[in-house]
Amino acid sequence: MTPQNEARKGEFAKTVLMPGDPLRAKFVAENFLTDAKLVNNVRYAQGYTGTYKGTPISVMSSGMGIPSMGIYSYELYNVYDVDHIIRIGTAGGISEKLKLRDVVAAMGASTNSAYAQNQFKLFGQLCATASYRMLETCVAVSRERGSSLVVGNAYCTDNFYDASGAALEWGKLGCLVVEMESYALYTNALQAGKEALALFTVSDHIVTGEEDDPQSRQNSYTEMMEIALETAVRIQGLGVRGR
Repeated sequence: MTPQNEARKGEFAKTVLMPGDPLRAKFVAENFLTDAKLVNNVRYAQGYTGTYKGTPISVMSSGMGIPSMGIYSYELYNVYDVDHIIRIGTAGGISEKLKLRDVVAAMGASTNSAYAQNQFKLFGQLCATASYRMLETCVAVSRERGSSLVVGNAYCTDNFYDASGAALEWGKLGCLVVEMESYALYTNALQAGKEALALFTVSDHIVTGEEDDPQSRQNSYTEMMEIALETAVRIQGLGVRGR
């Protein structure tokens, strides 16, 4: 269907979970989905579709960074008729309120990227926000589970190796985490009239210097995964927004 995606139309569910890491997508498919089928493996951006509690759910890697998320989420919304995407990623803590392995939901994404201006010819800075309906559902799921979900703003950057120390300055403005994909996801959802939510597990903390190992980042953040899956089931039960 596209240069990046070999899936046929209809092979993705209406709700897609999107980790950055293709091996995390594989982990979710193998450990949580029933009858998961590999529908895309172009450039190893693995995409699977199966069911969770009887509800069709897909999971697909977004790759790393705003350009990669921009491509894959745009295609899912506009080519494959996906209605909801939930990012399940890792992020760096930039708030002293957070600790390692906290789960964070981003109600908005600030950025140093010009993605929205360049992609959609905007003369100004788009305030990229989550779907309130998805965020509200996610918070309800978390409370029922007794999880300590933290809700706030994310700082989405183009620069992984940033010598400026800008992330900590964004932290002073109330941003909880720094990561590299949510702004593109939220922008594409808004443009397409679809819904998106970004969830993160704090895998390292810029303030304290703590960090998890790569294997833990890939396979052990199951609390975030389960919150996302239950949110996906409930949001599909609510139907398409506005209908």
